[in-house]
Amino acid sequence: MADTYDIIAATGCPTGIAHTFMAKEALEKAAAERGLTIKVETHGQVGVENALTRDQIAGARAVVVAADKDVQVDRFAGKPLVNVPVSKALSVEAAGELIDRALSQKGDAAAAERAQAELSGGAEEKETLGHQLYRHLMNGVSHMLVFVVAGGVLTAISFLWGITSFDSTAADYNTFAALLKTVGGIAMGLMVPVLSAYIAESIGKRPALVPGFVAGMIAIQGLPVSEATGLIDATGASVGFGFLGGIIGGFLAGYVILLLEKVFKPLPANLNGLKAIFLYPLCSTFIVGLIMLGISGPMVTINTAMMDFLRGLQHAGAIPLGIAIGCMCAFDMGGPVNKAAYVTGTLLLGAGLEAGVGTAAYNDGTAFMAAVSAACIVPPFVTSFATIFGKKYFSQEDHDAGLVNIILGATHITEGAIPFMTKNIIPVMPIMMLSSAIAAVLTLLFGVHVPAPHGGFLVLPVVDGALQWVLAILIGSVVGGVLFLAFKRYEYQKAQVEEAGAAEPVTEPASAPAAEQAPAAAEPAPAPAASDFVKPELVFPGQDFETRDEALSFISNEAVKAGVATDADDLMAAFLKREGEGSTGMMDGFAIPHAKSSAVAEAAVIVVKDESGVGSWDTMDSQPVNVAIALLIPDAEAGTTHLKLLSKVAEALMDEDFRTTVKQEADPALIAAAINARLV
Repeated sequence: MADTYDIIAATGCPTGIAHTFMAKEALEKAAAERGLTIKVETHGQVGVENALTRDQIAGARAVVVAADKDVQVDRFAGKPLVNVPVSKALSVEAAGELIDRALSQKGDAAAAERAQAELSGGAEEKETLGHQLYRHLMNGVSHMLVFVVAGGVLTAISFLWGITSFDSTAADYNTFAALLKTVGGIAMGLMVPVLSAYIAESIGKRPALVPGFVAGMIAIQGLPVSEATGLIDATGASVGFGFLGGIIGGFLAGYVILLLEKVFKPLPANLNGLKAIFLYPLCSTFIVGLIMLGISGPMVTINTAMMDFLRGLQHAGAIPLGIAIGCMCAFDMGGPVNKAAYVTGTLLLGAGLEAGVGTAAYNDGTAFMAAVSAACIVPPFVTSFATIFGKKYFSQEDHDAGLVNIILGATHITEGAIPFMTKNIIPVMPIMMLSSAIAAVLTLLFGVHVPAPHGGFLVLPVVDGALQWVLAILIGSVVGGVLFLAFKRYEYQKAQVEEAGAAEPVTEPASAPAAEQAPAAAEPAPAPAASDFVKPELVFPGQDFETRDEALSFISNEAVKAGVATDADDLMAAFLKREGEGSTGMMDGFAIPHAKSSAVAEAAVIVVKDESGVGSWDTMDSQPVNVAIALLIPDAEAGTTHLKLLSKVAEALMDEDFRTTVKQEADPALIAAAINARLV
């Protein structure tokens, strides 16, 4: 088959079974009728097939996109392009009209060349295995956290009516509390299956969801065994192996799907639907299910051994017991090691409550549970402390997560700290373990007793030594927060130095006299005053853009007209490069596109407003962009002016009054003044 084609296309529909391939066939027949060669990339139920290469994109005369899902249109920048819903390409006649339209359009050769150069640069550098695993894990974690928040908080609130208020046989029973506990328990029960499923989905796309969910359910349920016979029995009792099992199951399910794709590849294309809805789910569930059940025994044995270890330390003293509890609770944030400590605490607490207040069993059980609860509360508080007092060292996403972790920590939900730890396991995991150990040791030394198995600060009224307990938790959180903040500060400063060094290389002969070296090592020219950046003539309200790229192209061209930049194509390529690294869409209708380019003559800010909103711009809250505050930075100022402007604008967007003023104001001079005031 030829390496290049007259037409390239991409098709995709939400279900990925019928319309995706109907459009593909129609486009191929229409191209054949016109004597044109074509290659169609499909985004179907089984993922991307017949993928387009960068050389094929570069060599094509025109592009047709017929899709109702994201097919990465950015890679076609500058090519003659028609982009329509998949329903517009289901007949040969309609597909032919799309091809004719695409061929009749005029492309931007320079922009296409630069887009391909960016694509080429990214394709040459292969993603490391470590980064792949991290990306898959974080996909699962991000989907899991919302279940943790909803389920954990509802469960904790249920304890406001009493420790056993969900139990209809208890004296403090309350119907509403029982309902809250039920709903919260269901949400928390979905945590591991969702984690497993979306790790798998990141690896094997949509077909991996089924075995991923099954693997997650097996992780929380375990292998059922009959107590009477000791044999596998679907009606028997079982012990799950939790968070770690969910991670193992997710990766297993994802890679099993990749294996099955290779096994079923020889099947004819007309069986794609059969593969998606029958072969993949059936075979993958069978394979993954058997493997997960097979490893459940060893995993349960490991958990049991950890619980026995903790029981043995119960009377070894506050310091060794507290260190063990703290380190275990913070090691995997709700995983099997954490759960071993927690389950041991609940078992000892149950025995103590049964023995009665004042007994040795009661004192031991409530003291152990106090240490476990403190150790579980501290990690999310550590992240909250660090993100609040070191806001500039964290992304907006991390800052928001840190604020949410105040609620999660206060309600005994450790999992909110997982995203922070997975980004930098070393040194964040040791910091969390140290912090939790400090809190657990102090709790035991202070003689605190907690008779509730969950609830966090909501159960303070029944805690014996409540003030001391809170103090121990705060001490551990502050120590960890300071250490975490110190690490993030170091990381931030290191990134600044590297970026500034890359942007401003200094070359000088080693043997040159000092007087001759001075000009080469001279400091960069000082950045202009903040008030000079936003000029009224570079504020454009009342625009109407169809796409993000149209808005960025408008900004690039206006920059050249104003003398801010010398080459619109270079500037556009710089904008697209930054968007390729991660969308600059923020929240509440704002975006901060920024470009560092040698084509920029002087640092400037260009503002465009679109009342109807640019819907194709990926934003944090999935809302259209109404205001784009574009930062244009010369290469020489990449580590100075760039960072200053970006941080100032991002900080301003946290102010609701600022956002309201910029969105509602129509006078360019007043808009410029409002932004300049925040850049001081």
